Amino acid sequence: MNSIYEKIYEQIRKVVKDAFASCAKNGSLPAAELPEIPVEVPREKGYGDFSTTIAMQMARQLKMPPRKAAEILIEAMDLAGTYIEKAECAGPGFINFYLDRQWLYDALRFIQEKKERYGELDMGKNIRVNVEFVSANPTGPLHMGNARGGALGDCIARILKKAGYDVTREYYINDAGNQIEKFGISLEARYLQLLLGEDKVPFPEDGYHGEDIIEHARAYISQYGDSLINETPEERREALVRYALPINIERIRKMLSSYGIEYDVWFSEQSLYDNGEVDDTIRFLKENGYTVEKDGAIWLSGEKLGLEKDEVLIRSNGVPTYLASDIAYHRNKFITRGFDWCIDLWGADHHGHVARMKKAMVPFGVSEDRLEIIIFQLVRLYRNGEVARMSKRTGKTISLEDLLEEVGRDAARFFFNLKTAGSHLDFDLDLAVSQSNENPVYYVQYAHARICSMIRKLKEEEGVVLKGTDRINPELLTREEELALIRKLAEYPEEVRMAAKTLEPSRLTRYVMDVAAHFHSFYNACRVKGEEEPLMMARLMLVDSTRIVIRNVLDLISIHAPEKM
Repeated sequence: MNSIYEKIYEQIRKVVKDAFASCAKNGSLPAAELPEIPVEVPREKGYGDFSTTIAMQMARQLKMPPRKAAEILIEAMDLAGTYIEKAECAGPGFINFYLDRQWLYDALRFIQEKKERYGELDMGKNIRVNVEFVSANPTGPLHMGNARGGALGDCIARILKKAGYDVTREYYINDAGNQIEKFGISLEARYLQLLLGEDKVPFPEDGYHGEDIIEHARAYISQYGDSLINETPEERREALVRYALPINIERIRKMLSSYGIEYDVWFSEQSLYDNGEVDDTIRFLKENGYTVEKDGAIWLSGEKLGLEKDEVLIRSNGVPTYLASDIAYHRNKFITRGFDWCIDLWGADHHGHVARMKKAMVPFGVSEDRLEIIIFQLVRLYRNGEVARMSKRTGKTISLEDLLEEVGRDAARFFFNLKTAGSHLDFDLDLAVSQSNENPVYYVQYAHARICSMIRKLKEEEGVVLKGTDRINPELLTREEELALIRKLAEYPEEVRMAAKTLEPSRLTRYVMDVAAHFHSFYNACRVKGEEEPLMMARLMLVDSTRIVIRNVLDLISIHAPEKM
């Protein structure tokens, strides 16, 4: 069992199933084949702790109004040996279950038993998942889109792993194609300008204008001098790219590592050309009738795949498009490496590419639902109430490095996961560094630090430590603030389950903020130190369980859980 909720779901389903069997036996309901019995937590607190819509679902088979069927089922329910105190019919046929408090006390014991493993699930059953994210062109520094995509992608990978999936984090290195060609031309221009003078060598209008291009050219000259001056442009560009590209990739790796992101695989786009996978992929599509030839080019057939139009795979000059290598890359993930499920995180500007990428997998026997593409929206940075576009340090566009210098890793990761991926995000730089309850990451971290301080002081000043929780009686916890906090802590595995199901880490940031809020309410209403020992120990057990849950959530989203602040 991974959570108290699983036990409750099991009990409710058994009670309902047995009631159906009993009703079929006495003839009050016709015998019927039952589907999976849905159980959920009602949105409105007054509608019980858990609820099922099974009577409405079965109304046609039972040939009676769902409310009547629900009432008959409730009458037949045997609640002995369960957490269920009573069941009631509501609305058109909801069956609402009201639980006794024992489930809350057992939830507390379960947290203490599992500790850092609390929240782990087996819903993934070791299904192999590839999560590919950031994958920025290695031609310059990481920007805000990369920063948001990185926080989202890493948290999704972590959540899926917590939920029992076999997860591989992957960075796709775009080291082939137009952007690398442009990178080489830009490096060459700066190299020649440094050697011959800026007025002698024009810089391409669409080249990369960043300072890093000049730095690479200067570093190359300091190491190798003018050794490329008499080479052909192609040889010169190739040598400069060969020198600069690994440096950029290593910078990206280090920057993402400082952001809390470590990849399992760095996959080279160029390798797909070197080992013939792009050619093999095009050949397969041609041989199986998924391409058309026109205007001297090879196109992916829109008609055959149910797309609005044909898409170019090989240009008339024989050069493959990025779509060709993208298809080969995803074919490699599904067919060559055998992933069951692939998740890509793309910026909003790639929205139009989603349908064609999913459809392009069908010829290889890969159903569209096995490729999940998450589109995340833009980020607006605010400073002093105004949109911030420039780095305070460099006066240029704010990069991930600038952001981490200004607000730190914890605030950046937390803020980027405050909203769903599909929502635009306004990032308040001033709020992210403020030490106030308005700053959500500070609020949560402060709750954890306060708990650690309470536990530390009880030990140092009173000699009180939490041990032998089997000898503690949590049933002494009866105040509304205590019960509300326990209920919130009990929800954590379900929040992990839903975050894994919806691929939305924002559930967990919102959840841990709620935990902190419930803890602060408890802290203001209930003393720990100075109470009679049985109650003091029960409350200390609750406080420590809160610490476990907050720490587990923060660990899951790779944010520090400080013990002092």
